[in-house]
Amino acid sequence: MSNLDIVKRLYTAFSDRDQNTILQIFDPNIEWIQNEGFPGGGRHFGVDAILNDVFAKFRSEWDTWQAVVEEWLDAGDTIIALGEYRGIYKSTGKSTKAAFAHVYRLKDNRIVKFQQYTDTLKVAEAMQ
Repeated sequence: MSNLDIVKRLYTAFSDRDQNTILQIFDPNIEWIQNEGFPGGGRHFGVDAILNDVFAKFRSEWDTWQAVVEEWLDAGDTIIALGEYRGIYKSTGKSTKAAFAHVYRLKDNRIVKFQQYTDTLKVAEAMQ
């Protein structure tokens, strides 16, 4: 399986809420970096921190949340996903659409690092 296939599989696992596949794809010591000002923003280390401090909040705070990839860039050990977040924040009922770039670094068929680039203001507007 190519690195691009692995990252595409991750998005399917996110959509299906398939935690077992996510655990297979993530390196146990993964570094996950989200923009400050974004829900779960900051630097997280390890699978448990990401599942509990990042993903769990989206399930509890958003009615819907999607990361829709529109373009893939394959640079070998680095895969870039370009797309748009779409979601509705539960407590305000407001929706958001925000462009993103996700940069993944892979080693030995596992994701070892994630770096997010996005318009945090668009997401924050839905939360206010």
